[in-house]
Amino acid sequence: MPPGRIPVPLLVCLALLGFAGNSLLCRAALADGATRIDPATFTTVRLASGAATLVLLLLARGARPHQGTFRSAFALFAYAAGFSLAYVRIGAGIGALVLFGCVQTTMLGAGLLRGERPSVSGWIGLVLALGGLLVLAAPGATAPDPVGALLMATAGVAWGLYSLRGRSAENHSTLGGSARTSRATPPNPLAATADNFVRAVPLTLALSLASACFLEIPRASPRGLLLAVASGALASGVGYSLWYAALPRLTAIRAAVVQLLVPVLATAGSVLLLGEHLTPRIALAGAMLATGVLLALRRREAVKRA
Repeated sequence: MPPGRIPVPLLVCLALLGFAGNSLLCRAALADGATRIDPATFTTVRLASGAATLVLLLLARGARPHQGTFRSAFALFAYAAGFSLAYVRIGAGIGALVLFGCVQTTMLGAGLLRGERPSVSGWIGLVLALGGLLVLAAPGATAPDPVGALLMATAGVAWGLYSLRGRSAENHSTLGGSARTSRATPPNPLAATADNFVRAVPLTLALSLASACFLEIPRASPRGLLLAVASGALASGVGYSLWYAALPRLTAIRAAVVQLLVPVLATAGSVLLLGEHLTPRIALAGAMLATGVLLALRRREAVKRA
């Protein structure tokens, strides 16, 4: 069945499962000191298989990758590399929480830098979200590995910047900033994502080469490679395809809010499938992050409707 004929709620559910699946697949491949596959090889296989899947999906629709940029590709690479390196050290649930907390905080912070001024509830939301990240990072027996948390935070900031670049490019084209782009090539997020994936592959190859020369000998068991391909082709390639099929039928606020379910799904999956533990610290930080982002996004939507 073509994605356009799938009901929106089902599209969204499948896409969110793909996003959460990325955390579970990556952690399953890289847990216990990356014995199944090293993080650099995982990143390369993930982005290469994701690029191949997205290109094939576009070709099946009579389209091709375009509208990507090397800056966006670098942000995508930084996200994927930090993501893989972090999951050698921290669990899937806590990783997804840090990732999406930093993504949303980065995007909300960018709004502040552009001159947006939140209401009182908006400021409370921002403080709560940042407080949730601080609770997660505070020293203690149940605190995540600080290097792993920092790597995942870097990945979250990179993904937030990648998302902001995609949004600004789409708005620029819609507003007619470039006559050639706006008339001949209307915004196509899936085509741009495929192009950025393709452009990011050489960067991952360079990472693998540098890792082999200076850090560790590359290794990849059949299971590790299978998990990396599943992360790239299914969770990323197919997951993004389903997400972009649903996006035109979602408001911006709903699209942002439903993504807050990803850490919940990833945490549940990590407990059920990977044997990780849900600590009070993770539960408290997750509640603070979700509540804070919801308050901030709710205010932004109200401003748009006014």
